[in-house]
Formats: sequence, structure tokens, C-alpha cells
Amino acid sequence: AQVTVRRKKLAVFVSGGGSNFKSIHEASKRGSLHGDVLVLVTNKSECGGAEYARNNGIPVILFPKAKDESNGLSPSDVVDTLRKFEVDFILLAGYLKLIPAELIRAYEKSILNIHPSLLPAFGGMGYYGMKVHKAVIASGARFSGPTIHFVDEHYDTGRILAQRLVPVLANDTAEELATRVLNEEHQLYVEVVEAVCEDRVVWRKDGVPLIQIKENPNEFR
Repeated sequence: AQVTVRRKKLAVFVSGGGSNFKSIHEASKRGSLHGDVLVLVTNKSECGGAEYARNNGIPVILFPKAKDESNGLSPSDVVDTLRKFEVDFILLAGYLKLIPAELIRAYEKSILNIHPSLLPAFGGMGYYGMKVHKAVIASGARFSGPTIHFVDEHYDTGRILAQRLVPVLANDTAEELATRVLNEEHQLYVEVVEAVCEDRVVWRKDGVPLIQIKENPNEFR
């Protein structure tokens, strides 16, 4: 079915290399994603994600203000800036700072995050990056995988939108598991952002978000 909805304007938040950001931007450029990344927000102005943004003509904003930086923005400044860009959705892609309540209120049900475990397991403050994969292996869990969820005022507790299973092998290292999970992250995040940009996310009466299947809107994934 041909997409007739308005093309969405996206802001991406990163703290590191930004590989998920790159996957989303590339999907936008090749036309599979009905949206455009208009601005990148980071708390580390020299991170790989920020460098990629600059190389691709995407404005970079520093938030929150770091001790050794003079040009960081306050929460209200960030809200004002995103509104000037007319941003529809905020995508957290390895952004390690807690999102302030002011921003969550301004973009209710419009901020997504990706986490490298099957939430609610192995989430919360301190669970990020390789720490997650080490904890998964140490627990004896047989499965892991990425979770995409809407963002609330706490770490990793918002409503889950999508997940994908990745087996934890008997002799896995954290690095090996991380590589397999990241491969799935890149695919899953693009698929979810495609759905978001096409207005295929619907909310069940109990507040759980579901993704309509493109070919059959009466079915959900």
C-alpha cells in the first residue's frame, strides 16, 4: 500500500558511535523510511554519532551542558529547539542520560529508546552497553535481544513496543552476544521507526502500544 501520511521529522539522541542512528539515517536516504533526521542531540560533542551527523549535514546540539562545554542547552532550550525543527518523534540511540520530565511532557508518546536486553529484565540505572550483556550471561538466561520502548521519567520502564529474540549460546562472551544483539537492533529499530513514521502504532485500551502490520492493519506484531 502506498504511504499517504505526512513525512515525519525526527530527532536522534546519541552518546557514542551511533550505529543505530546510522542505520535509521541510511534507511531514510534509501527511501524505506517515511521520515528525515533533522537534528542530532548528544551529551558528547566529539562522539562518533556527532561526527557522522556533521559529515552528513545534520545539525548537532549539545545536551545536557557538560562542565567543560560552554554551549550546552537547558531542558527548556532543547524543547524550544526541537519545536523550531518541528520534530515529530525523538529516537534515543545509545543516549546515556535520563530524559528530563519537561521533555517527556512536551513529547508524550513520541520518544522511543532501544535497550540491548529483553526488558523488563536487565534494565534500569547502570544497565547499559557491555554491562547488560555480561549480566545476561552471568544470570544463565537462555535468550536476550533488543527492546524498543516508549520513554517515561525512569530508566527503561516505559511501555514496550517491540522485541526480538537472540539466543544466548553456551560459551558466549559478552562481546559475541553484543555483536549478535546489535545486528538485530539495527534491523528492529529501522522497522519500528518505519511503522512510527507511517502512523502504524496504535494504543490498546490498557495503554500497551502495538504495531499494525502494513499489509493487514487488523493484525499486529
